[in-house]
Amino acid sequence: MRLHHTALAILVVAIWGFNFVVIKVGLKEIPPILLCALRFFLAAFPAIFFIKRPAAPLLMIVGFGLVMFSLQFALLFSGMFAGTTAGLASLLLQVQVFFTVLLAVLFLAEKPSIWQIFGAFVAFSGIGWVAANLGGEISIVGLILIIAAAASWGIGNLISKKLGKVDMLALIVWGSFFAWPPLLVLSFILEQNSWSPETITHISWLTIGAIGYIVYPSTLLAFAAWSWLLSHYPAATVAPFTLLVPVFGFTASTLLLEEPLFQWKITAAVLIIAGLCINLLGPRIAARIRTT
Repeated sequence: MRLHHTALAILVVAIWGFNFVVIKVGLKEIPPILLCALRFFLAAFPAIFFIKRPAAPLLMIVGFGLVMFSLQFALLFSGMFAGTTAGLASLLLQVQVFFTVLLAVLFLAEKPSIWQIFGAFVAFSGIGWVAANLGGEISIVGLILIIAAAASWGIGNLISKKLGKVDMLALIVWGSFFAWPPLLVLSFILEQNSWSPETITHISWLTIGAIGYIVYPSTLLAFAAWSWLLSHYPAATVAPFTLLVPVFGFTASTLLLEEPLFQWKITAAVLIIAGLCINLLGPRIAARIRTT
């Protein structure tokens, strides 16, 4: 990978890692499901008037928007709102890799490698370590919701596999178009005591900036850049960069939100990231060893 393309990949994962801090800022004034609805409404409009629908069945695009966007982020934002720090949320969400593998085994008849099985064992031992330290940093409700969000991401990845090669930016815009209406309805049903039109019109400039960051750099810019990288390099080259997302998430949350970095958090992070490394890099390392 060329140096400036490597820098682009690092920039994308840094944007995604920092996004967890920004979400925490947005949740101070806006309830989680409404924040999701605003995110995808702004991601869809006005872009949808200028970007053609991706070349894929409409039902698949709707399913992608509802699962990958509506369900996943409603669970993630609610999990963070329920009492999960930004750093831990950025870490726990990465187990979507193993849900993707499991679902591919169950529904696509793919066979997991020994590396994937071992990597999953190591990573989920890290989640167990988080569960053993429930308290001020994470609640049981927050843990369950974020793991459910990771599972939703895994389902969304399977839908992406079925879609095949499509214009990723178009898929994001059109998926966002179908994602925001059910989120708004759900927010009205579940969060009607937490917001009103007056509340929305009086939010601070900091919250407005947080919404702008969540929508444009994190959703549209980063996903477009990531899809461009995937179109120019093998997935095995690009995917390992996602291992840096929780690194940036932990760093940003510690520096900007002053979240304490306890030893148990470091241990859990090491286990989960090690599991991801085994899953992503293990087969490549083993192949190189066999050829030497």
